[in-house]
Amino acid sequence: MERGLRTFRAVNAWTRTLLTFSRRVVVAGVVAILLWTGAIMIFEDHFIYFPTKYPQGIYQDSHIVPNRIDCWFTTEDGVRLHAWYATAESALATLVLSHGNAGNISHRIYLMRRLLQSGFNVLMYDYRGYGRSDGTPSEEGIYRDGRAAFDYAASLSTVDSSKIFLWGTSLGGAVAVEVATQRPVAGVILESTFTSARDVARVAYPFLPVQFVIRTKFDSIGKIGKVRVPLLVMHGDHDSIIPIKLGQKLYEAASVPKEFYTIVGADHNDTYLVGGDAYFEKVRHFVQLALAQRFSQNHIPHRQ
Repeated sequence: MERGLRTFRAVNAWTRTLLTFSRRVVVAGVVAILLWTGAIMIFEDHFIYFPTKYPQGIYQDSHIVPNRIDCWFTTEDGVRLHAWYATAESALATLVLSHGNAGNISHRIYLMRRLLQSGFNVLMYDYRGYGRSDGTPSEEGIYRDGRAAFDYAASLSTVDSSKIFLWGTSLGGAVAVEVATQRPVAGVILESTFTSARDVARVAYPFLPVQFVIRTKFDSIGKIGKVRVPLLVMHGDHDSIIPIKLGQKLYEAASVPKEFYTIVGADHNDTYLVGGDAYFEKVRHFVQLALAQRFSQNHIPHRQ
């Protein structure tokens, strides 16, 4: 009996130790979650924008784009932005490119060249705080940048203002959607983009309640229904940053005419490299069809 009592006491002591340890782990976990969530709240913009300032980048390769010129224009709140513009011979249309949240336009120079070779004029600009542009990025700020880029493109003598298409990649997709609700664009091309900042936060930080506390919205899914021009949504099926399901969800919320194009095997930053010629043919075909059916847009195929 005495031996049984000793065993009971040992088990009881072990149980108390385990409970104490478990409580400490839970408390430490809760504290860690609160600290991480608090840090993201305080430094929110640093978790969203990753600008590369000039001269960092690959500006030395800019010579590969023929007819490229440096452009400067000013936003409605007085911020001076830098862009590259290049013309194609007998251009089909003009593309205004809004890039993702990292780097600067120099990192997209090879995409710009391929789009020129596909028959498009291209205006590719840097948001405030990126590349050679002044200012500091913010949600409202980069919306202003997108509007200013469209307005600048429309003012150029080599641009038919009725044939301007917005192209938004990743974060730039949110900018393109916003601008498309406020400017007379001919069509919108969204690549590797998302539904809202909250949805991205839920994916990026699945164990943190970030989606409930962030101030940034980028509520594309709440705006996409107001976009009444032809829409092409492209997404890689191996996207490790913005899951394809977010692109599909945004597409499903959009009005017709619209088309979804899966880039088989592509991750987030290699879409045009993996997509190859078929990728650029898809873009060109979409633009041709959008222009041809301008007055009967619902004839554009509505397909998955």
